[in-house]
Amino acid sequence: MNSNIVWHNASVTTGERNEQKGHAPCLLWYTGLSGSGKSTIANAVDRILFERGCHTYLLDGDNVRHGLNSDLGFDDNSRKENIRRITEVANLFADAGLIVGTAFISPFIADREQARNLAKETFIEVFVDTPLEICEQRDPKGLYTKARKGEIPNFTGISSPYEAPPSPQIHIETDKLSIEEAANQIVEYLVKHKVIPA
Repeated sequence: MNSNIVWHNASVTTGERNEQKGHAPCLLWYTGLSGSGKSTIANAVDRILFERGCHTYLLDGDNVRHGLNSDLGFDDNSRKENIRRITEVANLFADAGLIVGTAFISPFIADREQARNLAKETFIEVFVDTPLEICEQRDPKGLYTKARKGEIPNFTGISSPYEAPPSPQIHIETDKLSIEEAANQIVEYLVKHKVIPA
């Protein structure tokens, strides 16, 4: 860090932002295999929260790679940097008082812990737990087919590992729940933990 760079404290406090928005900020970190339903569930939650008057923003993995992270590949180091950048951006949004959703595979526990350490108490890990065989059956982008043919190297769940969260705050088993049920489970968690009003 350059010694000429100085941190400036904001004149608006977190409490003031919470009061203005009517809810606390948080970072909903959706993690799971490709095709698990992360983006679908995250968007369903975002719609419910928006209609309840909450201030939200959703950072989706593919969307972010079109811009902010368009220079990154899919090797382990690029994936780590992808998650580091997203963590920084999401934390800024949460600091502004928003409920932020991030829908990324984020396959490595260490990277998710780095996000948790930065976001602190606002971090809520949402494990979108879908069996690999179901993800492959869905294969909405045709990625598993390509990965099985060896056309996509370092593909999570096939040629690169996915480290499942050992103790996520929210565990969504998509083979047992509808999208609506999964979204409601997450919203109920936010109500129970006083992130949003009942």
